[in-house]
Amino acid sequence: MTVWTIAQLERNTSDGGVVVAHWRATATDGDFSASSYGTCGFTPDPTAPDFVPFESLTEADVLAWVYESVDKDSVEASLASQIEDQKAPQTVAGTPW
Repeated sequence: MTVWTIAQLERNTSDGGVVVAHWRATATDGDFSASSYGTCGFTPDPTAPDFVPFESLTEADVLAWVYESVDKDSVEASLASQIEDQKAPQTVAGTPW
């Protein structure tokens, strides 16, 4: 299962429009986990009918913007692959003595 969260937002001081969203996706499978962190940039238009003031934003609102900007399926597939690699590593470290 992958959980997406918004870690931080950057906004214009003049109109409160969000210009950058910092996101994290974390997948877990038992004792194994993998995560990815990224950012998405936006160009807010406070005159647009769908503009949401900063104070009224929810994490779900911003995650919807992030999902439109990133390849969500690809991120989640990469995390699943990382977990599979942890479960069955192709190399290990150590010495024979």
